Amino acid sequence: MGKVTGFLEIDRRDRKYLPASDRIRNYKEFVIPLGVEATRDQAARCMNCGIPYCHNGCPVNNQIPDWNDLVYNDKWREALTNLHSTNNFPEFTGRVCPAPCEASCTLNLEDTPVTIKSIECAIVDKGWQEGWITPEPAKVKTGKKVALIGSGPAGLAAAQQLARVGHEVHLYERQARAGGLLRYGIPDFKMEKSHVERRVRQMEAEGVIFHYGVNVGVDLDPAELLTQYDAVGLTGGAEKPRDLPIEGRELDGVQFAMDFLPQQNRRVGAEAATGNAKPILASGKHVVVIGGGDTGSDCIGTSVRQGALSVTQIEIMPEPPAKENKALTWPNWPLKLRTSSSHEEGAERDFAIGTIKFIGENGQVRKLRCARVDGQFKPIEGTEFDLKADLVLLAMGFVSPVHEGLLAKLGVALDKRGNVEANTLAYKTSVEKVFTAGDMRRGQSLVVWAIREGRQMAHAIDKHLMGETILPR
Repeated sequence: MGKVTGFLEIDRRDRKYLPASDRIRNYKEFVIPLGVEATRDQAARCMNCGIPYCHNGCPVNNQIPDWNDLVYNDKWREALTNLHSTNNFPEFTGRVCPAPCEASCTLNLEDTPVTIKSIECAIVDKGWQEGWITPEPAKVKTGKKVALIGSGPAGLAAAQQLARVGHEVHLYERQARAGGLLRYGIPDFKMEKSHVERRVRQMEAEGVIFHYGVNVGVDLDPAELLTQYDAVGLTGGAEKPRDLPIEGRELDGVQFAMDFLPQQNRRVGAEAATGNAKPILASGKHVVVIGGGDTGSDCIGTSVRQGALSVTQIEIMPEPPAKENKALTWPNWPLKLRTSSSHEEGAERDFAIGTIKFIGENGQVRKLRCARVDGQFKPIEGTEFDLKADLVLLAMGFVSPVHEGLLAKLGVALDKRGNVEANTLAYKTSVEKVFTAGDMRRGQSLVVWAIREGRQMAHAIDKHLMGETILPR
């Protein structure tokens, strides 16, 4: 604990945003870093609690008090080594993780948690700036070959871990570039894709072989992988979106969020469009986003930048409280009203709203018929109203991985929710030498959970292949 009285003497101070009027003019990141001295001050606020609940709040079990102390004592490179010991990609989590660690911080009892997420991001950004982050190829090769399918955060984490202990790792990705939802789901204004590209280059130098544009189960029979490789890892995510099958669903302009967001990411990345999909644009339109989570928020920010006339977000759940009851919720993640940077850029929000039908003209959606809902999500009679809408974006989450193709041909067992069945001890599926991790196993979740599971699956695969492992559990 670097400064015993730091939490008493120093006020919480976090990163700021560029003004909304400036940031909505482009798709660049707009978070303003604190700077070295301000970050050291914030690290000094860490109390080094007897029971550091931030460890439990962080899915990858970052050793938060340790690297806070190292930052305070100006030992940035040691802090980076410590951070990388639990998290392969802290520049991802330092930008897009909702920071459950901060919710678990003891100082959050007074609504002044340590700015853990900002410190984490500052450590890794300084590591890149100083040239401390370099490829770490294995000194000895094992002769074992591993195929991973899906290059989202779980696949990337698993690939890097396995390559570093000497396995020959092949990562198959059906898209043109690596990253999964990091690349195609999260807008560039939240995380520029140069961060992903930088890690891909590092992993290529470590021996990971990327195969792009290969949809395993469609372009390549997974049975071939089972014969060619000593182990196969499934890290393809949960990509089947939740639909809204009501009257008018077939109208033009009613789109899944995950058809809308990847198109804009491809435009920003100068990547060719896929297939014959029509461009989905919010420019000059009244946009309604159905769904109140992070994906819905990303749709708002993207729609504003495209020049939407108006953006309205509706959510079927009741409005959460503005502030949680600490005595009941801490140190767990609390349910409370959260306002994102995208909400601040210009969006109306409403809660406890159900959509009854989509109404259109000449095959194009023009409005939504909505109603207030009760505790059972049933429309309340007499509360119906219409919302003007030229574009409706369905951002209601994901129900499971896609079963057709890869999973059906492999014949892996599924759990009751339709995810690939495997426990968190061995990450083994019902098919011999096939493993799974991330959203494909646990369902829709956070980037930080995907990284955790990718690392743990790598541990399990290495132990399966070698009989023992030095990879962290």
